Amino acid sequence: MRATAYRQRGISFPGMIMVAAALIFVAITGMKLVPAYIHNAQIAQIFKTVANDPAMQTATIKEIKESYSRRANIEYITDITAEDIEISKEDGGLTLSADYSVKIPLVGNITLVLEFNPSSS
Repeated sequence: MRATAYRQRGISFPGMIMVAAALIFVAITGMKLVPAYIHNAQIAQIFKTVANDPAMQTATIKEIKESYSRRANIEYITDITAEDIEISKEDGGLTLSADYSVKIPLVGNITLVLEFNPSSS
């Protein structure tokens, strides 16, 4: 009987609670981070779409910003506005980029700050 008890190994109840708490914390943090990364990918895709649109190659800055605003409104993107976009026309090509940060509150006064730099190139 003593040899069988010696071979039975595993995690204790307090250990299991600690592992479960760590997994829950990681899951909650992940659920809060994923939307920010999805919005960044959507913004980058909008930048590429606008920059590759033949009609936008000869458009004014105002028209380019309006095009971005319409597309961002469809995707419910509120992280950046058209005024935050840097637009440059070089070598006959159009380049859109932006720098922005997103603050994500975790617990109490603990906040994550994510900095993004999407670009059409």
